[in-house]
Amino acid sequence: MFENKYNMTQEENIFLVKRNIVDYIYKSARLEGLNITYPDTYAIYEQAQLQNADIHSVNIVINLKHAWQELLYNINEELNIDFIKKIHREVARGEALTWGKLRTGVIGISGTDYIPPIPNEQTAQKELEQLLQIEKHTQRAIKIMLWGMKSQLFWDGNKRTFMLTANKIMVQNGCGIISVLPENLSKFNKFLSDYYTNGDLAIEQFLYNECISGCDFSNETSKQSKCQ
Repeated sequence: MFENKYNMTQEENIFLVKRNIVDYIYKSARLEGLNITYPDTYAIYEQAQLQNADIHSVNIVINLKHAWQELLYNINEELNIDFIKKIHREVARGEALTWGKLRTGVIGISGTDYIPPIPNEQTAQKELEQLLQIEKHTQRAIKIMLWGMKSQLFWDGNKRTFMLTANKIMVQNGCGIISVLPENLSKFNKFLSDYYTNGDLAIEQFLYNECISGCDFSNETSKQSKCQ
């Protein structure tokens, strides 16, 4: 069982997100294999003009910006399949075959022989409801993130969508943020491939140890805080 590594208030966690939002978007974009720099991510986020900008990269960053805005605005909304579809609609707008709708055909996942079944909305909702019963917020977030990535409920954008879904749980309960450092991408992809292929749960420990950041605001009275 993964204990919560951080115990912030929801307000503190939202403050942390807003302070580091470009960094989280940059990491999510790199998670999808985009060869984008942090300065370019910042420029796109601030709607600056970029020379020779890759349209796909611009769309990914803008979509992630809107998805985070949607998530924070509705941070206390019930987490269900309809909410996840709403997040996906922002994540994959103009990029996936459809956005905000569950996949209706067969897809493969690169790097593994695993073929996810075509999703059924009622079945997915029941599976999600079971995972929502997990007591520890951080553990619940990790489990739901991995379940969603493996289920591949959508044609594209599943990693981005379900990392955001996991971070709804994290932020709502003051537990920090899940994100993957660029230097850890190879490890993450290896662990994720093993999870897809044979259900290897080593990725859970990796995510818990290496991919959760937050702040200790316990020294707020002295205007100090410890962030990682």
